[in-house]
Amino acid sequence: MGVSENFKTFCDDLTISTTKRTTISIRFNAIVKRLNNDFWNLDSTTGGRYLGSYGRHTANDRVSDVDMLFEMPWSVHAKYDKYISNGQSALLQDVKNSIAKTYPSTYLKGDGQIVQVTFWDSNKFEVLPAFKHTDNTYTYGDSNSGGSWKKTNPIPEINAINSGDNLTNNNLKRLCKMTRAWKFHCDVPIKGLLIDTLAYRFLLSWEHRDKSYLYYDWMCRDFFAFLKNQTSTQTIWYAVGSMQSIYNPDNFRYKATIAYNKSIDAIKLETDGKHWSTKQKWREIYGIRYPS
Repeated sequence: MGVSENFKTFCDDLTISTTKRTTISIRFNAIVKRLNNDFWNLDSTTGGRYLGSYGRHTANDRVSDVDMLFEMPWSVHAKYDKYISNGQSALLQDVKNSIAKTYPSTYLKGDGQIVQVTFWDSNKFEVLPAFKHTDNTYTYGDSNSGGSWKKTNPIPEINAINSGDNLTNNNLKRLCKMTRAWKFHCDVPIKGLLIDTLAYRFLLSWEHRDKSYLYYDWMCRDFFAFLKNQTSTQTIWYAVGSMQSIYNPDNFRYKATIAYNKSIDAIKLETDGKHWSTKQKWREIYGIRYPS
């Protein structure tokens, strides 16, 4: 197979399987239904929203953590806001106790802003109870440092990635998934939201953004160049869509430089007709899920 076929096979393999999506959906609906019953007195599976890479559709099939938001009544906010100390922690405890009615033998814990639900297969849900404003932003509780209320704005991030994918011939989400494969295989210290943000900013200005798999070797090479050339002292970026801050103090540029150099080698090997060696070089970057 040539470059186009290899990258298509790779991207297809990174797609989340129907089986995994079904399992995630069943667990999501079960959690939402329980919280609706206990906090809204409703028998419903509405009111929940996927967040994070799963919600932005940039996760690949290795996804093990699913972020979700559940919209709580403002009367609940008023109740916990009256606490003298750390009503946010009490809120998480009550949400945890609610979910435990549906999953009594599952490991649950409140952790800062979320309730973590760890299933038998090691997949985790991180449930964020939040309160929706009329402008579609949310307030949520943070139980750290005595407790406080904070705001988040995830919907514009999801919308921006969807829009960017449409503007780039569906290349944006694939680039994000491939970059996560590199992050996993090479243990790269870069956050998922930063991957999506930088991929968006790179790809929307890339001259071949409307092309398809035949250009993916160049796309990967040029994106690694974009990553390695991020300002060396920068530790904060602003998320696409929401402009919320992303703190990433660890240096991912070194490993991006290595990947960039390997991608140049892979492209040269392909030009020289050494197709097997080309694939091995890409596998050094992305792991064994790239075709051999």
